[in-house]
Amino acid sequence: MDRIQLMQLLQSCHLPNDMQRIAEKIMQGCRISPEEGIQLFEKGNISWLGALANYVREQKHGNDTYFNRNVHIEPTNVCVYSCKFCSYSRLYKHREEGWELSLDDMLHIVERYDGQPITEVHIVGGVHPKLDFYFFKELLQRIKAHRPEIHIKAFTAVELYYMFKKAHLSYEEGLQQLKEAGLNSIPGGGAEIFAPEIREQICADKVDAENWLKIHETAHRLGIPSNATMLYGHIETYAHRIDHMERLRQLQDKTGGFNCFIPLKFRNKHNDMSHVPESSVIEDIKMYAVARLYLDNIPHLKAYWPMLGRDMAQMMLSFGVDDLDGTIDDSTKIYSMAGAEEQHPAMATEEITALIRKAHRVPVERNSLYEVVQRFGEPAAIPYEGLS
Repeated sequence: MDRIQLMQLLQSCHLPNDMQRIAEKIMQGCRISPEEGIQLFEKGNISWLGALANYVREQKHGNDTYFNRNVHIEPTNVCVYSCKFCSYSRLYKHREEGWELSLDDMLHIVERYDGQPITEVHIVGGVHPKLDFYFFKELLQRIKAHRPEIHIKAFTAVELYYMFKKAHLSYEEGLQQLKEAGLNSIPGGGAEIFAPEIREQICADKVDAENWLKIHETAHRLGIPSNATMLYGHIETYAHRIDHMERLRQLQDKTGGFNCFIPLKFRNKHNDMSHVPESSVIEDIKMYAVARLYLDNIPHLKAYWPMLGRDMAQMMLSFGVDDLDGTIDDSTKIYSMAGAEEQHPAMATEEITALIRKAHRVPVERNSLYEVVQRFGEPAAIPYEGLS
């Protein structure tokens, strides 16, 4: 959709004056304020929100839609923390209900992909009190020794905080050692919602927002890029969502180190928040569209398909999303254990490219830093329609 088409669509929507002003700012490439971000959530019709988000997405990326060939390793689901929204972890005293992989176990997972064109191994899991910094440092070294070219994206800020504290290392010392061992980037997990009054209710004993942000800032300063996430659709308000994104936007202004933002939908199965209803499709659409409009300095917006489901992830390609993560190969349980749409998340390259093509987008295989590995050709051109 070009600027003229967007203007015509917005005029046909008969927007209130305040919404018209926000839309004009976005079309002019101007940054919207936190107050305007909240207004988008509260008053935004998904038709014109989607049109605006799609316009911004196409200004940044055209029709290109990214994915990579990756495999997940989850070392353990045994965890010292007891987050109320988590369906995945098992406390250490109940560790017999969970799993703990050895170094050999994890290296064997990597070895299964010898000769296959995966470009990333993604390592996240629970915070196990017996699997320490030096254990994971050796894991990185062994993976790199076996497959030097593979990109290792590993360890949320929650895991890193615990590792470094237990090893009596500063964030800079710990990250530098992991970088030298083979760490290439860090994922965005563990951010949840930054607001302390919400964090106190859903993950009181986990690393706080300030330290999460400090770990990512330190990583960026050391040349380690990262992603960022937000867990939405539980007890937070729109103001809490905007506050969360504002803190990310400010850090990105400072470092430029975030590659991607991933909204993560709260799932209510098998956890201590099962009484909280999940967000509606309309709320999901708003979340992605507003994220694309608000986070003007984070280049990519990802719909994590194992959590949303294939159809919803595909639909989000019309609401600001330009990335679908990777092929996964049935190697993650974090969301399937919480009742996510994909109980056995795996997609062949042919499947994920077909999914993208059906949304009339161009499939682009990327590496972990969004460098193009290969393009899969242009889809048939159709006008943007969004939702009525």
